[in-house]
Amino acid sequence: MSALAVARLELRRLFVRPLGWVLGALTLGELAWRFVLLLGNFLAAQVRLAALPAGPGYTDLVAVPLLSSLFTGSLVPFGLTELALLVVPLLTMSSIAGERGNGTLPLLLASGQSPAGIVLGKYLATLAWLVLWLALVLAMPLSLAHGTTLDWGKLAAATIGLVLVLALLAAIGLACSAFASHPAIAATAALVIALALCCVNLGAQAAGVDSGVIHWLALGTHLEPLLRGLVDSGDVLWFVLLTALALALAIRRLDADRERG
Repeated sequence: MSALAVARLELRRLFVRPLGWVLGALTLGELAWRFVLLLGNFLAAQVRLAALPAGPGYTDLVAVPLLSSLFTGSLVPFGLTELALLVVPLLTMSSIAGERGNGTLPLLLASGQSPAGIVLGKYLATLAWLVLWLALVLAMPLSLAHGTTLDWGKLAAATIGLVLVLALLAAIGLACSAFASHPAIAATAALVIALALCCVNLGAQAAGVDSGVIHWLALGTHLEPLLRGLVDSGDVLWFVLLTALALALAIRRLDADRERG
C-alpha cells in the first residue's frame, strides 16, 4: 500500500462521512453571505471611492477580505482563514486518533506501509479537500471578474497565502491526531496551537514591538504581506518549515507506535 493508496482511502472517507459535507455546506453558506455583505458595502461606497486617485478596488474590499477578516481589518467577521482555524482541526481529528481508538492503527502499520507513507497519504487527502474548499470560495469573487476590475496579481498572492495556511493547519491537525488518544483531544490541541500562532505577538504589538522572535513566530507576520500582494521567500519558507516540522513529528510518533508493537 503506497502513500497514494492511503490518500485515496482517506479522501473516500472524507467524502463518505457526513462531517465533511456538513462542514463544507455550513462554511460555504457563511462565506457566501459574507461575500454578499462585502459586495454590498463596496457598491455603496463606489461613488466615494471613484473620487480617490488611488483608492481600493474590488480586490481590496471584496475578494481579499473574503479570505480573511482578522488580517485584513475587515468589518465583516469570519473570513476563510478564521473558519479554517476551526474547520481543519475538526477535519483532521480522526485521521490517526480515530484509527487508534477503533483499533485499526496496528493493522495499518502491519500492512507494510511505512509511518511516513501513512502520514503523507492522510495529509494529501486532507489537503485535497481543503484546496477544493478554497477553490469553491474563490469562485465567488471570480464570478464577477467580467464586470469589474480584478487585480489578478494580488489575488494570486492571497491565494498562495491561503494554500500555505491550509497546508500548515492540516499538518498541525495531523500531528495532534497522531499524538492524541481521542479525536476530541486532537481537535482541541490543534485549535489551541493554531490560535497561539495567531495571537503570540499581540502583547508585543500592544507594547509597540514589531520585531524579534515572537513577532517572527506569529502567523500574521507572514500571512499579511501575502494578502497585500507581496510574495516573499522568507514568508513562504516559514510556512514550509513549520509544515515539515509538524509532519515530521507525526511520522516520528507513528514510528514509535510501530516499534512498541
